[in-house]
Amino acid sequence: MASGNSREITTSQVGIHDKLDDLVKKYQVSENKRPIIDHTQAAFDEVSAWLEGFDGDVILDSCCGVGESTTNIAKANPNARVIGIDKSALRVDKHEHYSAKQDNYRVIRADVNDFWRLVKLSNWRVTQHFLLYPNPYPKKTQVQKRWHGSAAMVDLMAITPNVEVRSNWLIYLMEFAQAASHYGLISDLAEVTGDDHMTPFERKYRGSGQSCWQLKCRSEES
Repeated sequence: MASGNSREITTSQVGIHDKLDDLVKKYQVSENKRPIIDHTQAAFDEVSAWLEGFDGDVILDSCCGVGESTTNIAKANPNARVIGIDKSALRVDKHEHYSAKQDNYRVIRADVNDFWRLVKLSNWRVTQHFLLYPNPYPKKTQVQKRWHGSAAMVDLMAITPNVEVRSNWLIYLMEFAQAASHYGLISDLAEVTGDDHMTPFERKYRGSGQSCWQLKCRSEES
């Protein structure tokens, strides 16, 4: 395993945030009325046109960075169409389509908060959703910036029950699992092992000797 020098997460928060349950319940009964950003609407329309007539599985890779994970997910699911989404034009522009024969994925620039709302209103058959190494916002005061403590969780949970989240901060995944339970999902939490890294972040963190974790959510019926 390659060596690295990634900083470990430091925080004064001990355990799951004491306001998490109240935040999840508040947003479950709230309506998000924020206008959709133009460039996200345009990206959604472009992807919708690409999916026109396709009746197979759709997989989302949110906050995909340079799209390395999107490429690997697409390789592992050749009959699906995979969409990598990141808010940074700089990161998206760094993505290289590694194989001309691999045309079952797209990497786009969009705000995932808005994109998830649009997907929720679409007829896409999303069967799996990856959130790989999201910004943990580890300060205790930042809990509402974490996906599970924000209004975006409502749309995220509406897209598909099959969600995989990875992080090098165990508390983040514990919180996500607890928030997802309010939507009737059950979760499996385990340490990432092996050398098959899904993202540059995972490779960097584990190369620095940090533990990484994966949380897999699903409906109780599955």
